[in-house]
Amino acid sequence: MKQRLQGAGMTSRRTRERMVSRLRSQGILNAKVLAVMAEIPRHVFVDEALESRAYEDTALPIGHNQTISQPYIVAKMTELLLEKGPLTKVLEIGTGCGYQTAILAKLVDQVYSVERIAPLMKKARDLLWELDIKSVGFKHSDGGWGWPDHAPFDGILAAAAPTEIPEALLQQMAIGCVMVIPVGHEGRQELHRIIRTENGFEDEVVERVTFVPFLTGVG
Repeated sequence: MKQRLQGAGMTSRRTRERMVSRLRSQGILNAKVLAVMAEIPRHVFVDEALESRAYEDTALPIGHNQTISQPYIVAKMTELLLEKGPLTKVLEIGTGCGYQTAILAKLVDQVYSVERIAPLMKKARDLLWELDIKSVGFKHSDGGWGWPDHAPFDGILAAAAPTEIPEALLQQMAIGCVMVIPVGHEGRQELHRIIRTENGFEDEVVERVTFVPFLTGVG
């Protein structure tokens, strides 16, 4: 694993730095987000057959009809989440392969990550442990329920698109909490940033996106 982490050729540190340069040209400005994107080896989160494509700006399959989001989207969502200031306790909906989880864990104090597909959650948990990332709690559950035992959160990030934002997630937002979530039907999704205020919720549409659908139940 150690040798794989170091990478070589298309998975080298130099390749990650080229990815970061591209992210900067795409408008990602948060220096801490860029530094963590350079640090975390994205190639270990995909199958070895796809490693050479790990730093392309594209989503890649991770099995179970799920994908690892393109680097730009990971960076953009993280930047939006942190733009209002540092966060202590963040809820992630959709662990997936664990790449976004790892990025968050380097930038906030504690991540609580919910995943409905058990094999994906176990693989991500084991990989983050190997990367010595231990500030993450994992729960095998329907993401629409959130994680009420640890609510309220000061940040929520969702890696799948519901057609409507689950009420449970809105209710688990602390005052001042930022939620970044794609919303909409397939082919018509938009990335939203929602901030809970004393008087309700402020909802900002950021850009068009493409995500896997937000499914109910567990697998």
